[in-house]
Amino acid sequence: MAVVLQGLGAAAAVSSADLLSSSKRTKLASVKSMTGRNGSVLVGRSDRRFCGGLNRRGRDAGKLTANAVAGKAESPTSAAGSKQSGHEILLFEALREGLEEEMDRDPHVCVMGEDVGHYGGSYKVTKDLAVKYGDLRVLDTPIAENSFTGMGIGAAMTGLRPIVEGMNMGFLLLAFNQISNNCGMLHYTSGGQFTIPIVIRGPGGVGRQLGAEHSQRLESYFQSVPGLQMVACSTPYNAKGLMKAAIRSENPVILFEHVLLYNLKERIPDEEYVLSLEEAEMVRPGEHVTILTYSRMRYHVMQAAQTLVNKGYDPEIIDIRSLKPFDLYTIGNSVKKTHRVLIVEECMRTGGIGASLRAAIIENFWDYLDAPIMCLSSQDVPTPYAGTLEEWTVVQPAQIVTAVEQLCQP
Repeated sequence: MAVVLQGLGAAAAVSSADLLSSSKRTKLASVKSMTGRNGSVLVGRSDRRFCGGLNRRGRDAGKLTANAVAGKAESPTSAAGSKQSGHEILLFEALREGLEEEMDRDPHVCVMGEDVGHYGGSYKVTKDLAVKYGDLRVLDTPIAENSFTGMGIGAAMTGLRPIVEGMNMGFLLLAFNQISNNCGMLHYTSGGQFTIPIVIRGPGGVGRQLGAEHSQRLESYFQSVPGLQMVACSTPYNAKGLMKAAIRSENPVILFEHVLLYNLKERIPDEEYVLSLEEAEMVRPGEHVTILTYSRMRYHVMQAAQTLVNKGYDPEIIDIRSLKPFDLYTIGNSVKKTHRVLIVEECMRTGGIGASLRAAIIENFWDYLDAPIMCLSSQDVPTPYAGTLEEWTVVQPAQIVTAVEQLCQP
């Protein structure tokens, strides 16, 4: 392993000279932090501190399409981006664009995983990167998740900034020991001698009949591991911004991507932007109920919102985006305004993100609630292969409409 890591380090040193002399290198100016939240440029924090929660008290329909995708006008960031000069891009291309910009900017950034090299990755996120950067900076590995994840952690300890791709997030269960006992804890168990600036990313979620082993939602598995940050992308805009922020972070970051969102198209800015790893996104302001969601469920919620608005409801929709730590500032301000909360997730109900989020809201904002928090989650069963049964295991838009109607009853 030491030989491999030395080789990676040497490759980074050689690539540095090549990159500095290359006319094609992306010239990345320092990113300015803007004060606006919608469509603004936000700098991801690269320190080792996690945001703490706020504790403020006192009051101041028929069957819908399962794979719904909301229009760009429904997202404030999308709407803001579409008014600027920009380019249309698919979500997997946005991830690749962010990755390539960071590899141009920093020669210590490297990629490793199964088929990430000349094949271009199972979902083409790393397409053509091996040709541009070489086989050591874009390293094809054997089918051994525990080995190459451990190698990536070792590379991060020596000064590199690796991105480890799991061909499917479910396969990373084979590397759970490396991710939990090494990746999350080495900074602490070494007394701060090591930082682990590693990004672990890959596709997951319930797809189109991929079966139980390829439909894993691992958010619930990794949320309890100390030392990890977790984010989930849901649009091309935030996919690129979160990828860049994760690579620049000194913390180990797990970036969750959904297999059904890779071909989602959106216009994003031509100029550089980096999002915060600890900030939620206000998707739709409203007054009657706060709906908290992330990843693919964002689009089920947006489809349900169309029905709810027609029925006279005004839901506020937040893509929490940061799964660990939660953005309790944005969430708390919304709860103080609406006094009702619905959580919609694709994760399992028992021990899922929704359970942790509900606990955090009750602990910090109990006095502002006028109704019990409702949580819609996937059923606690292995995802069936049959398409009809698969749909039954995850939350559908009609269930969201019904839940809001129950919450908003006088």
